[in-house]
Amino acid sequence: MDLFSKLAPHSDKALAGLRIVTGLMFMQHGAQKIFSFPAPAHGPFELFSQMGVGGVLELFGGALIVVGLFTRPVAFVLSGMMAVAYFQFHALTGGVFPMVNQGELAALYCWVFLYLAFAGPGAWAVGHILKRKA
Repeated sequence: MDLFSKLAPHSDKALAGLRIVTGLMFMQHGAQKIFSFPAPAHGPFELFSQMGVGGVLELFGGALIVVGLFTRPVAFVLSGMMAVAYFQFHALTGGVFPMVNQGELAALYCWVFLYLAFAGPGAWAVGHILKRKA
């Protein structure tokens, strides 16, 4: 038995790890926009602005991703949000190449969230617990 066949039974836990770490990192972007924490915000928080709505989606959407609740629809929305962020704030102003326009993180989040929308939450998801109770 090779190494990869030994790892295969743990893929749902690895998927959960990807989900949790991605959600925690994503929440920091929302916390920065809303609370100027853990780093100063780029300007004042205005809820009814594109950055304000983005901050709310990042903070609360990231939290839902972390706990594994409504993972597929939330990940789909966040993937779309990051696609818009990439094209609007990076590609249109700095060219199409992520290394040049500094959009690597937006592109990576877009694809990770799209993967989560298809793959689901993996192990340790609150959504699984709620389904069992229902």
